[in-house]
Amino acid sequence: MAGIKLRIEITDEGSENEVIIRCSSIDENVRKLQAFVKSLSAPKLTFYKDAQEYYLPLEEVLFFETDNEQIFAHTKKDSYLVKYKLYELEKLLPQVFVRISKGSIVNTMRVYSINRNLTSSSQICFGATEKQVYVSRHYFKSLKDKMKERGL
Repeated sequence: MAGIKLRIEITDEGSENEVIIRCSSIDENVRKLQAFVKSLSAPKLTFYKDAQEYYLPLEEVLFFETDNEQIFAHTKKDSYLVKYKLYELEKLLPQVFVRISKGSIVNTMRVYSINRNLTSSSQICFGATEKQVYVSRHYFKSLKDKMKERGL
């Protein structure tokens, strides 16, 4: 990141920490910096499988999906129970996660391809795994907007 100045100001205001990015335009470096700063404040979720609790980084999650009134987080190789509702996850998760259907939220940073279907749901594929999920026509535009915003 050539040509970037860094300045840290310590205040006595007692409020929460705030990061301000001043830039002449939003380029790829600014987007990466923004994503990194947001990831620092990402929620710490507990994932469950059988009688064990797991503490995985959110970056490993491909998507969240509803199955028989339970929410599962899917990684490349496994799936874990999450004790939140989808609407709660929408509020908690970083902005790289976006709702793609009534029953699914996807991590846009893990999307490898989208097989567009104009008449029904479009298929989302992820790299190095057979797992896939479908985005409904209703949510397709918000997914595409988020993908463009992420610079993917």
